[in-house]
Amino acid sequence: MKVPERSAHVSFAARSAIYTVLVLFTVATLYPLFWLVLSSFKSNRDFQLNPLGWPETWHFQNYALAWRTGDFTRLFINSILYSGLATTLTILLALAAGFAFAKLRSRATPILYGSFVIGILLTIQSILVPLFLVANWVGLYNTFWAVLIVYVGVSMPIAVYLCTQYVQGIPDAVIESARIDGAGYWTIFWSIVAPMSRPVIVTLAILTVQGLWNEFILINILVSSRSLRSLPVGILSFSGAVGTDHGKQFAALVIGLVPMVVFYLLFRNQITRGVAAGATKG
Repeated sequence: MKVPERSAHVSFAARSAIYTVLVLFTVATLYPLFWLVLSSFKSNRDFQLNPLGWPETWHFQNYALAWRTGDFTRLFINSILYSGLATTLTILLALAAGFAFAKLRSRATPILYGSFVIGILLTIQSILVPLFLVANWVGLYNTFWAVLIVYVGVSMPIAVYLCTQYVQGIPDAVIESARIDGAGYWTIFWSIVAPMSRPVIVTLAILTVQGLWNEFILINILVSSRSLRSLPVGILSFSGAVGTDHGKQFAALVIGLVPMVVFYLLFRNQITRGVAAGATKG
């Protein structure tokens, strides 16, 4: 009778330690967000006198001023266009490439597939200078197309990898029976492969939108015009070399944070499955 009691006691102690760690981790994660929202209602004077405390006066107008000053309407439109169009093109091209690599094999398939997948190993920092020079050389610097083309390019390696791995799971008999019935590869792609690939399409769309919406480095070097900036670059304009209006800056950060928080709450299960698929496939 004593052994079960000892086991139960140890189990309770272990659970208590785990819950304590989880509570501490939750507090450490949520407190910066709470502090960010709290600081967005402060004036510069409140922030300088008591940066961690409550504001003496709640400046709700910080949000309206930040929206007008940063031209957030334009920033949101640009971010939606960049993320939406780049994600759509990435999915179409990656799924088509995945179908070709998985089902239309040839001697060139390993080389072509490897040339895509090797891009996963490249870091954004390693291609910044070449991208800037090429964009200038072809006359695309400071254009919408420069951002769109680069966004699709950097999204393709992992997208091609996931699509190829998924399409490989589609039975060859399905493709062969469609060919016997007289269907061409284009018909097979749109009528069979694409509908059967909805899970990977949804996962890829969520991961790509999430990554491109928060992207800062590439667009910051590819465009200089204010009208072409995305949300992360626009938020940077609230920090100046001479002085910073902390209330408006934190309000701008909260405005930029809200879409991703809502996005994660809506698609958290798909995001988790997508990350797990990317870690275990292959």
